Amino acid sequence: MALFPFFKKPTDFLHGRKAAVSVESSHPIFHALGMDRGRVMTDMTVIKATAPQTPLETPWGAPLVWGDTRKSTWRRARFANQGTHTGLLAVVLGTYAQFVRRFLSSAETHFLPGQMVTYYILTDNPRSLDPPIELGPKRQLRVVPVAELPGWDRLARRRMALLADAIRNPIGREVEYLFCADIDQEFVAPVGEEILGDLVATLHPELYGMPRNAFPYEVEEVSSACVEEDEGDYYYTSELYGGLVSEMYRLARACSLLILQDQANGVMARGLEESYLNRYLIDHRPTCVLSPEYSWWDSALAPDVLVQRLVSLGRNQKRESM
Repeated sequence: MALFPFFKKPTDFLHGRKAAVSVESSHPIFHALGMDRGRVMTDMTVIKATAPQTPLETPWGAPLVWGDTRKSTWRRARFANQGTHTGLLAVVLGTYAQFVRRFLSSAETHFLPGQMVTYYILTDNPRSLDPPIELGPKRQLRVVPVAELPGWDRLARRRMALLADAIRNPIGREVEYLFCADIDQEFVAPVGEEILGDLVATLHPELYGMPRNAFPYEVEEVSSACVEEDEGDYYYTSELYGGLVSEMYRLARACSLLILQDQANGVMARGLEESYLNRYLIDHRPTCVLSPEYSWWDSALAPDVLVQRLVSLGRNQKRESM
């Protein structure tokens, strides 16, 4: 089976015939857009199924990573020899504590096996990690207490600031690379050194392959996250992104300042922090882009991915469970 039967080359999603397609989803981005009450008709592009090829490069020349390609094998070998130390960070608030052990257990099996990894859990309830989770060699866990932030909207306003503060102290002194992931996910297949890069983003699984006019960028000009019609190559998920710890600090600090600026003006982008992340990644294009394999959930829009590596567990209850 072809991975994406309607794709011919990396830029094909920008062209083609328009068609009305039904969309049904309960992912937070569609909650934020008011698209969670039944089926919605969306204008998008359909490409004829001819000679499918999996794109391996973005339009600006960065690698587009699929885990089982020859290029990814080369990237794994290259970084494996460097002996990197990587952080994996997740925010665990409220009832999301139910996911933390499953997340860490799966990461122990599949996330950068054989490499030095420190897990950073930012939580309002450190006791949720008692008794301590048993970790393998070269692995350690750091629990960073944070204030309680009930409600999805409040977390969206604070998550980037929490990330910037955590990187400034203690993360920035301890690891070379840092990846941020939503805690309600599970690693189900190897995620190796192929993901490493200066600035790494992951393609949104529901929106990969869609035309530019289907991307839910922020369109209100009053918002700091606003994206003009002639901007944007892909739409990225906020469920997994990373890179050099210095680049992650720049990203988190810039996004938190944009959010604070909007908050002072009584504005919040409709896609919450994901809108600000996408704004930043338009202005600072990723040096490595991960395919939807690396942040997957069942989707009525997205085509099947043959290998799923990081899979969402609780997207149906994201807003309700906090």
